[in-house]
Amino acid sequence: MTKLPFYEKVGYAMGDAAANLVWRGALAYLAVFYTDTFGLTAAAAAMLFLVVRLSDGVTDIVMGMIADRTNTRWGKFRPWILWSTPVLGLFMVLCFTTPNFSDNGKLVYAYFTYIGLTLAYTLNNVPYSALMGVMTDSDIERTSLSGFRFAGAFLGGLLVMGFLPELVAYFGNGNDAQGYQYTMYVFASLLIALMVITFATTKERVEAPIDPNSNLKTELWDLTKNLPFIILPLLSMTLFFYYREIYSGIFFVVVMTAMALVIKKLINNTPENMTGTQRDMVDLLTNKPWLILLGMGFLTMMFNGIKYGVIAYYFKYHVGDELMAGQYFVALLVVSILGALATEHLSKWLGKKKVFIISLILSGLLTGAFYWIPQGNITAIFVLGCSAEFFAAMMPTLFFTMLGDSADYSEWKNKRRATGLIYSAGTFVQKTGGGFAGALVLVVLASYGYNGMDVSTIDQSLPGMQLLMSWIPASFAFIAAGLMVLYPLTSQQNALIGSELMRRRVEN
Repeated sequence: MTKLPFYEKVGYAMGDAAANLVWRGALAYLAVFYTDTFGLTAAAAAMLFLVVRLSDGVTDIVMGMIADRTNTRWGKFRPWILWSTPVLGLFMVLCFTTPNFSDNGKLVYAYFTYIGLTLAYTLNNVPYSALMGVMTDSDIERTSLSGFRFAGAFLGGLLVMGFLPELVAYFGNGNDAQGYQYTMYVFASLLIALMVITFATTKERVEAPIDPNSNLKTELWDLTKNLPFIILPLLSMTLFFYYREIYSGIFFVVVMTAMALVIKKLINNTPENMTGTQRDMVDLLTNKPWLILLGMGFLTMMFNGIKYGVIAYYFKYHVGDELMAGQYFVALLVVSILGALATEHLSKWLGKKKVFIISLILSGLLTGAFYWIPQGNITAIFVLGCSAEFFAAMMPTLFFTMLGDSADYSEWKNKRRATGLIYSAGTFVQKTGGGFAGALVLVVLASYGYNGMDVSTIDQSLPGMQLLMSWIPASFAFIAAGLMVLYPLTSQQNALIGSELMRRRVEN
């Protein structure tokens, strides 16, 4: 099994440091930018966050299929990282730019730039995530690589989340719109430099079995014909989430029931009667570890996304010190790096499944305790927040390394490997969870009458901010812990699967 050199692990980590300049910047500050600087209402911003998730449902899957079938002298996944980086940097700037448009014009601009940002992120991050699955065939090395990756992610997050408020104040000099735009020039330049380092220092080593009957053009056309089966569930979930009334509820139940029947019929079909795309989908739908991880990705992103999405509001209005949000983010992200690096050692000792469950329960309990913090008790906020974050940092680290295990399981079971598709689904549910988390923050604030352009609405929305910092995210952690109990793969099974796959590759 391939042992990765230290410099390559660090180089790979730089890619997630770059990606998190976008990901955590959008997660932490985009909502408050839209409501308090750009001028959108909380309800309009919530709908924006939800609608963008519909495009992600298609583009992540398409990107996974394209990446799996890309063949260049640089590999399958690394070229996409390089090609997409300038586009990602451009939309990072555009998304935090406030044009001198009418209210309707601003709304259209926000949709265009946010959708552009998510598409560019898909082109970049789906191949980046899948790259982990082909750099080494060792699940132990993947766990180590995942730890480095998320240490890099938290380093990037530290830069954007910790220093953005001060940079906005510095560059804006009282003009937040100008401050956000100029700050993003700095972060976009850094993003490009870090992504080039990742491309230059990493190498693809694991070659997946080649299906001679695979044809990308045919399978993309086949995917296009099946788009309703991807879009309708997302649409029904989005409408029910936003409107929460009887008609959207009925539509949700009808769509999900119909989908269950279609999936059952597809799974019972014979491989000879399936297209390549359908076989990929059946492989995933019969992959129990992957299905459970799919739910885990959504639930853990809801947990972390809600917490991060409300922090800027919480410190601005509940604590009364907007710039202290940056200091709080720095503290969280320093602790997060320690948590990510501790994951490998704890996983070797207890196993990934147990560590995942323990981290969910402890982080959920510590987060729920925020509800009883007296207003203005800064010490308690920092102590509880950092304690909860140490365990929360283990969740994405474990999630992505376990996706690699599920890819091995799929190849072992089906003699076919779709690394890009498996990881694209992982990034999709995380982005979906992040979008729904950001929308939920705004929906809750709107239900308390919050209007970022009207200071008279602030006091009545403070209880909502308190719930969003405590029991609302904690509930998702407890549900995820229950789901993780059902995860079937153990460390011993992963080792046996890895050995069998090595034997097959040697024979072939």
